Amino acid sequence: MSVRLTTAQALVRFLAAQHTERDGVRRRLITGMWGIFGHGNVAGLGQALVEYADVMPYHQGRNEQAMVHAAVGHARQLNRLSAQAVTTSIGPGATNLVTGAALATINRLPVLLLPGDYFAAHPADPLLQQLEHPVEADVSVNDTLRPVSRFFDRITRPEALIASALQAMRVLTDPAETGAVTLALPQDVQAEAYDWPEEFFAERVWRVRRPAPDPEELAEAVRAIRAAERPLLVAGGGVHHSEAEAALRAFAEATGIPVASTQAGKGSLRHDHPADLGGIGHTGTAVADDLARTADLVIGVGTRHSDFTTASGTLFQHPEVRFLNLNITAFDAHKLAARTLVCDARTGLERLTEALDGHRVDPAYESEYRAGKERWDRVVEAAYRADDPSAVPTQTQVLGALDAVVGETDVVINAAGSLPGDLHKLWRARSPRQYHLEYGYSCMGYEIPAAVGVQQAAPDAVVWALVGDGTYLMMPTEIVTAVQEGLPVNLVLVQNHGYASIGGLSESVGAERFGTAYRHRAADGTFTGAPLPVDLAANAASLGMEVLRAKTVAELRDALAAARASDRPTCVYVETDPAPTAPPAEAWWDVPVAETASREAAIGAREQYDRQVAARRRHL
Repeated sequence: MSVRLTTAQALVRFLAAQHTERDGVRRRLITGMWGIFGHGNVAGLGQALVEYADVMPYHQGRNEQAMVHAAVGHARQLNRLSAQAVTTSIGPGATNLVTGAALATINRLPVLLLPGDYFAAHPADPLLQQLEHPVEADVSVNDTLRPVSRFFDRITRPEALIASALQAMRVLTDPAETGAVTLALPQDVQAEAYDWPEEFFAERVWRVRRPAPDPEELAEAVRAIRAAERPLLVAGGGVHHSEAEAALRAFAEATGIPVASTQAGKGSLRHDHPADLGGIGHTGTAVADDLARTADLVIGVGTRHSDFTTASGTLFQHPEVRFLNLNITAFDAHKLAARTLVCDARTGLERLTEALDGHRVDPAYESEYRAGKERWDRVVEAAYRADDPSAVPTQTQVLGALDAVVGETDVVINAAGSLPGDLHKLWRARSPRQYHLEYGYSCMGYEIPAAVGVQQAAPDAVVWALVGDGTYLMMPTEIVTAVQEGLPVNLVLVQNHGYASIGGLSESVGAERFGTAYRHRAADGTFTGAPLPVDLAANAASLGMEVLRAKTVAELRDALAAARASDRPTCVYVETDPAPTAPPAEAWWDVPVAETASREAAIGAREQYDRQVAARRRHL
C-alpha cells in the first residue's frame, strides 16, 4: 500500500509518528516545528504544516538562530528525550542556523534542522540567494552546516528521504551521537509528489538505551577507587541527561566521595548536600579547586573535561593523579588517558555503588572537605548580602535577591558574560533542572529563546533568563514570541554598559579593556565618553513585556517577587554597581598574551602568563 504525498507532507507525517522510550516511559520525539518562511520552504514545508496542523504544532520565530536556541533549551529541559525541528528558507535563513547548530552539537543536545535548498533539477542558475561555486555545482550555503551537524544529507529525490529520515531519528535519539541533525531540502523536491509506502508513516519507538559497563572495566574502576586516598568526582551534564542524580547521591552517600560539578553538571546534587562542593575549575569554588589540586583519582561522570573544568591543564596537580571517566561516549571517556567506563551514567553509578559495598573514604578526608564547604558557604553569604536596602545592587547581590525568591522547580538560564562565573561559584541549586547554563558554546543571545523553549517544555515552571546588556542587544527578538504564545518567561536584564566579562579579561591580558565599553567616542578616538543613552527597559516594553525597573536592593527584591507572581512575560531591569563583589577566580584559564609588546600593561600580563603556564601538565 502507498499514499501519494509531497516530500514535505511525507516528512511532517513521518515526524509526527516518531517516539522515544526510556525506562518504560514513552514520549513524542518531535514535539513541534519552528519556522520562518521564504521562497525556499513556504510552498513545501509551509504548505505541509498547514495540511497537517492537527498532528504537528507550529511555532513562529523571529530569528533562525534563536529558533534553534529555543529548540535546544526545550530538549535539554526534557533530558534529550524529546526535540523540536526548525525549518528555514534558503540563503541567509539557512546560514543563520549555523551558530545554533554548533551550540547543539557541542552540548550534545538534539535538534532537527530542515533548511530549504536550491532546485535539485537546476532549471535556472543562479537563483535568488544562491551561492555559485565555479567547480562544485552541488555546493550550497547549507554545506556550512556539515561540520556542526552529527548527521547531514541533502534530499535530492523524494525517495531518498526514507533512508535519511530514519538515520536522522537514529542520531537524534542516540545518547552517544546526538546533536544537530540537518536534512537540506531542495525547494522543488519539497513540493514534488511521490507514492510513499504506508509503512513509512507507521508509529516508531526509538528506545534510548542504558548500556551497562563492561565487567572488566568495572572491576578495574573499583580497584582504582578502593586504592585512592583522595578521590574526587566531577559531575558533568551527562548526569542530568541520564537522570542519574539519585544514583549519584547514593554513590556519594555510600562512599563519602565528594562531588564537584561543571557548568552543565551543577545541580547534580543539591547545594546543601554534605558531599556537594559546587563548581570546579576556573569558575569553581575554593573548596572544589583545593581538593582537585590534591586529588589522586579524578572520577569524571558525563563530562567533556573542557579547559574551564581542568583550568587549562593546571588544576590537577597531585604527582600521581589518575583519571577514571564514566561516559556513554567513548570519545569523551578516553580523554586524559583515563581508565574508562563506557556506559550510561545512571547504570554505571549504580553498578559502582554495588561493587564498592562497604568502601568509604577516610573520615579525616570527609571532615576536611565538609569544613571547606562550610567556609565557602560563608563566602556565598557575604557575596549575596546587601546590608543597605537603599543602595544600588552589585551583580552578586542581584543573584542573592533572586536566590531568595526562586522556588524548588524554578529554572535559571544563562550562557555568556560575567554571570556564568558568578553563578557557577555562588548559585545554590535546589533541583536538577534549576541551573541551566549553556557553557559548551557560551553563546550570547541564547538565554531568551532558550527560556521560551524551556517554558514550552515545562509550562508549570517559573523560568528566568538572566542577561547583561551585551547579550540582550544580540538577540531580544524572541520576547515577541513569548508574548505571542503567552509564555510567562521572566527576564532579569542587568545593565552595566558594556561587555563586563570580556572587559575584565581584556584588562588581565594587557588589552586594556579596548572595545568593551558601550560609550560615546571621546576626542582621542577611544570609547571612553559618556554611557550610550540606550533604554533597554523601554525596548523590552516595546516588544510587549511588562517591565519593572529597580534602582535599589529593596526595589529589586520587590520586582523579582512581582515577576515571579506574574502570569505574563515580565522584565526586571536593574542597573548595577560595577564594583566587583564576586570571589576571585580560584584557578587559571589560558588566554594567550602577546609575547612582545611596547605597552606596560601587556608586558606585565605576559610575565604573569609565563608564570601560570609553567604549571600546566600533560596528563598521560
